[in-house]
Amino acid sequence: MKFGIFYEMQLPKPWGPTSELDIFQQSLEQVELADQLGYDYVWEVEHHFLEEYSHSSAPEIFLAAASQRTRNIRLGHGIVLMPPAYNHPARTAERIATLDLISNGRVDFGTGESSSEMELGGFGVSREEKREQWEESLRCLVGMFRDEPWEFHGKYIDFPKRNVIPKPLQKPHPPLWVACSNPDTVYMAAKYGLGTLGFDFSVPGETAKRRAEYYRIIREECEPIGDAVNAQYAVVSGFMCCPRDEEAVEKGVPGMQFFGYALSHYYSGTKHEPGNTDLMNAFAGATSVTGNAETGGCIGSPKTIRNRLLALEEAGVDQVIFVAQAGATKHDDIMSSLRLFASELLPEFKERDIAHQKRRAEWLGESSPAEPVAAG
Repeated sequence: MKFGIFYEMQLPKPWGPTSELDIFQQSLEQVELADQLGYDYVWEVEHHFLEEYSHSSAPEIFLAAASQRTRNIRLGHGIVLMPPAYNHPARTAERIATLDLISNGRVDFGTGESSSEMELGGFGVSREEKREQWEESLRCLVGMFRDEPWEFHGKYIDFPKRNVIPKPLQKPHPPLWVACSNPDTVYMAAKYGLGTLGFDFSVPGETAKRRAEYYRIIREECEPIGDAVNAQYAVVSGFMCCPRDEEAVEKGVPGMQFFGYALSHYYSGTKHEPGNTDLMNAFAGATSVTGNAETGGCIGSPKTIRNRLLALEEAGVDQVIFVAQAGATKHDDIMSSLRLFASELLPEFKERDIAHQKRRAEWLGESSPAEPVAAG
């Protein structure tokens, strides 16, 4: 398996005069350290108006800054919102290509729709049409990466003949992914030849079933939406690695529980008053806050995390993406957690990733391992 770190830029109240400055600067320090330690990916979300839950509204700028402080780690959009009211495909194509060039071909292009009313309503995106808009926008954008010039005339996008420049370094384009929160989206990703970014926190047994079906569809039914298939199955997990389980739970579980609480606030139809939110206080006062971080996430000692990762490895997962920053988790604790995992566990799993690539080739019906799209 490969390993990534994931950022929402969560910022629970109370806020001080430098709160947003601190979270961005600290996150860049963490990414720089992760690159030095040998982590494979950093993933950054795009969200709008989701106070406390996510202050990451311009991931392309954060990833551009990270590109100049790192050398090897891949820079993943997890994800870019694709309905045209969020991002016109030409502007997205320009930004992705520019980031690919300044990072020497290290971009992975994750896509999605969003489903929170705060975002949909803020940009006038139709809930009923957002899936169609995502698909049309992605098809249009792939052509912009490839053709000189390109034109597109669809239901939602009417784009006259233009040469969208620059073009990305990676050929035919950076690896394409889509956010998946349920089985149907996973199987749609397989049909379109997209990597799946699993944000459902499913248990290894269920993950194994979905992963097997994902690779079957890739092998037998795939009709790629892009010009290359990106057959990769990634899952997101809570993360805190400490010498003792009790210490990891104390430092890591509250952040993941806030993550779940704030997610529910914005995505379950709870009434929200912009500019007048205080999710941390509401979270602290809730009497029924629960979370599966103690049993389902990579939160614990190296021994505990190793056992949980072995289960995901057995399930055939290609990448585990650690939620490094959640809730009010402290910067120093994240840094020490990244270091301990890298020293105790990362070398073992990296060594076995060679065998995993051979298994991937078998799942895909290939004679040699399939790798992500190579840099040009």
